[in-house]
Amino acid sequence: MKLTALLENTGALGALTAAMGCASCFPALGSLGSALGLGFLAQYEGLFINTLLPLFAAIALAANIFSFISHRIIHRMLIGVAGPTMVLLTMFPLWTYDWSTLLLYTGIALMLVVAVWDLLSPPSKVCASCNIPETGDGQTSQENSHV
Repeated sequence: MKLTALLENTGALGALTAAMGCASCFPALGSLGSALGLGFLAQYEGLFINTLLPLFAAIALAANIFSFISHRIIHRMLIGVAGPTMVLLTMFPLWTYDWSTLLLYTGIALMLVVAVWDLLSPPSKVCASCNIPETGDGQTSQENSHV
């Protein structure tokens, strides 16, 4: 598994796990976390929400930006950056607004969707000159055209 995919999935799954540990902040995710046996994480609620959730969102954000630099697929980067950005904006400047909870839920859900998308369909380079096919004699097709 490539490093960027590993970091993106770590960021998304870490943010989801941190959200599952906070039953009072995220009732639906908290009950899911309890059903999965993560109820013991409730005692670390403050750590999860104030530290780990933004940390994992920042990891996912950095991984998506790095993935764009490597692959140059703009739509994947825009969708991949949207979730962590929503989470980070909600956690810091927008927390006091009533609608910020919906923004946070949407950001976490989008991070999870992008992580699953990356697992099912990993990004690949889209430019035509990135992978030059070899001919049968061990030379690339560009080398043959100059011979």
